[in-house]
Amino acid sequence: MLRMFKIQGQLLREEAVNADELKVTMANAVWIDAHEPSDEERDELNTFLRAELPESDDVDEIEFSARYFQDNEGVHVHSLFLSPGENGRHNTVTVAFLLQDKRLITVREGDLADFRLLRMRARRGQVHIISPQDLLITMFEQKVENLADALEDIHRKLEEVSHMVLEDEDSELEEAIDKLAKLEDSNGKIRLCLMDTQRSISFLQRYIRDNNELNETAREIKRDVDTLMAHTAFLFDKINFLMDSTQGFINIEQNQIIKTFSVAAVIFLPPTVVASFYGMNFKIMPNVEWAHGWVFALLIMLLSGLLPYWYFKSKDLL
Repeated sequence: MLRMFKIQGQLLREEAVNADELKVTMANAVWIDAHEPSDEERDELNTFLRAELPESDDVDEIEFSARYFQDNEGVHVHSLFLSPGENGRHNTVTVAFLLQDKRLITVREGDLADFRLLRMRARRGQVHIISPQDLLITMFEQKVENLADALEDIHRKLEEVSHMVLEDEDSELEEAIDKLAKLEDSNGKIRLCLMDTQRSISFLQRYIRDNNELNETAREIKRDVDTLMAHTAFLFDKINFLMDSTQGFINIEQNQIIKTFSVAAVIFLPPTVVASFYGMNFKIMPNVEWAHGWVFALLIMLLSGLLPYWYFKSKDLL
């Protein structure tokens, strides 16, 4: 799908895409958003731009030279964005930016909250820009704000898990471990996006050095990224603490179960010895014909079981 945006009075506005006037709309657009473009749409864009849009394999390269470079087509930036996944986990999606003098082209897979929010703000007349460079910096500024919101959400969920592990005696500790694993994974994805944003902004600063306002915004973004990076480190420490605590409580529960079985085995061992003694089938045995012998044997077994129980109870082992 292709979406076109233009600047009207320093405000970003979305234009309706008409197949009959597609080339005219492209020529007037300051931002062309190619969301999972079809082969026909790719051909249209390649013909109009006289360039080849990057494929998925090219976008996912991790080398610096493959993610940030400049050529005759413009300035290329391939940046990671956070995407919601299944079962409470997050994914990362790489968005390819092509910055030219008169327009910005984005090529992406998947539905990203950052782009949905930017379109919503554009419809409400809340995106003030004057150039494609300004729009690109605005996108990264919003990206960092959304990552900050995601970190706040992780911190809130960690507080819930902390209450579950440290205060709720009836909680399922295995469920807590599952939640912690998902939060650790999401926090790692957010940190990866922040590191990628740091690299992207550092690269872009080379091409906006003459624009003092954009340069100052870029520096603010980098300061925000540094703060959020420290916050992700704090969250990693908290997750590791809760994970260690949860595993410790599980070990204590397992040790308690093993201790209970061990004490039970010791308690029932003397009665078992007595029962085994009187259960021997020898022809000549003392008290074999005693009328009340079985009562006497029962009393001995009961007493031999109560004495160990009383001992362990007095030592507070039960």
